[in-house]
Amino acid sequence: MEDDGRIPVTQDVDFGAARLLPDVDRPAGWLLTVDGAPQSYVDLGDPTHLEFEYVRRLAHVLDEAAPEGAPLDVVHLGGGALTLPRYTAATRPGSRQRVVEADRALAALVATRLPLGRGGDGVAITTDDARAWLEGAPDASADAVVADVFGGSRVPAHLTSYEFVTEAARVLRPGGVYLANLADSAPFDFLRPQIAGLRELFGEVCLIAEPGVLRGRRFGNAVLAASRAPLPVDRIARRTASDVFPARVVDGDALEVFGRCARPVYDKDAVPSPIPPDGSFGVG
Repeated sequence: MEDDGRIPVTQDVDFGAARLLPDVDRPAGWLLTVDGAPQSYVDLGDPTHLEFEYVRRLAHVLDEAAPEGAPLDVVHLGGGALTLPRYTAATRPGSRQRVVEADRALAALVATRLPLGRGGDGVAITTDDARAWLEGAPDASADAVVADVFGGSRVPAHLTSYEFVTEAARVLRPGGVYLANLADSAPFDFLRPQIAGLRELFGEVCLIAEPGVLRGRRFGNAVLAASRAPLPVDRIARRTASDVFPARVVDGDALEVFGRCARPVYDKDAVPSPIPPDGSFGVG
């Protein structure tokens, strides 16, 4: 019998062991994990289906970044299974998207097992270190830069510094938006310096996370959005509030209080994001 592609796939990639797991509830749904940590979920039949809540929050900001359906030039640092590029290609036809994925073997696995097909129009994939690629990118060449890079379950240190975000700011056009998916828990010693760096570089910043994370009850994802232009915070907040797992948007004075006078972190002191507690993101 011909392989229909709906069996689990396990393969060693450059930075760990990748698994592709079919979703029994969605006939075209796949979960990608690396070393047991969930990296991406895609539905090959419906690229607008976003299973992970943090990806929905990233998408909400992109949805508000320009008039509905207008194409965007987007840089995605971190590829995974290309969930957000697929979504953007479907909702904003004509967009030009560059995906930078450091794991060459993972990129090849995704291309073979989870091909973009016609939905890949305008999506170009480069295998390179995210920061190295960003440092060579032209000034003012993107409408959005999305940083969603995890080595296993942690953001690498060289992608957490003020110098790194300075490069992202340089690549953005005036009014462009920088998005980062991070993870932390109280007392937010990692997240607060990230916010401080963005506030210094961009001025307009908001934090999107579940109330339980913000209240320090558990470890979880935190999405940061930053721009030199005013962010449509009210519209983003309405979108996040209507999700199955609602999130809060923190900005302005409330974000300043949350930051507690933290200072940006520079290359010489940069560290990876915290190790998640057992069971935070694991898949059995």
